[in-house]
Amino acid sequence: MIALSVNVNKIALLRNSRGGARPDLLELARMALLAGAHGITVHPRPDQRHIRASDVPALAAMLRAEFPDAEFNIEGNPFAPANNDGYPGLEALVAAARPAQVTLVPDGDVQLTSDHGWDLPADTARLRPLVERMHAHGARVSLFMDPDPAAIAAVPDTGAERIELYTGPFAHAYAEDGHSGGTLSRASLEAFIRAAQCARDLELGVNAGHDLDLDNLVALRTLPGLAEVSIGHALVADALELGWFGTVHRYLRVLNG
Repeated sequence: MIALSVNVNKIALLRNSRGGARPDLLELARMALLAGAHGITVHPRPDQRHIRASDVPALAAMLRAEFPDAEFNIEGNPFAPANNDGYPGLEALVAAARPAQVTLVPDGDVQLTSDHGWDLPADTARLRPLVERMHAHGARVSLFMDPDPAAIAAVPDTGAERIELYTGPFAHAYAEDGHSGGTLSRASLEAFIRAAQCARDLELGVNAGHDLDLDNLVALRTLPGLAEVSIGHALVADALELGWFGTVHRYLRVLNG
């Protein structure tokens, strides 16, 4: 079974746009898990544009108390420093929340969203001690990676157990093909299949995320060894039409046939 982790960043973004506590982040995370999702993903950024540092321990406490078997996945750039606006740094958040998984992402403050993976082996030496510290906090570590077998081959040297394939290029190719499975999307999918198989050959777990939706997941779910996808933007957009429970159910059906 391919696990679905619901990214609740967009829920927090909507809440922050008006202040106050609506929509209720904890309640919608709870509802996603009650609907069958396997975990919750957050990606707190230094500017706290959506998930705030205070959301992280609150979600962790709710998951421990009510859904002890659900996975909490915290994403972020481990090299982004703490600031005076309330962001304590990724490692401090992980140490407090003790998530099941940490996904390390090389994003910057000016990026609208994550758009590339780690540069390995160039980043290996500085990632290795961070991976060790994340392990010491009880977390499995996944590295956000482009579908490049040469770079993925260097992942074991960092100590990480998984990769998360950045699927934006596949989603864009699929959209350019008019959702018809044309030449662009087939070529892109083949590149992702090779990358996933490379990871499997190295005994790495394979996650995927970014711009995934109900249409392109039908093709992407065929990746060798795909263990988990994290989806936020499209899932929240679909929920405006289908409702929260109905959307989670539909994504689970698409993922697992």
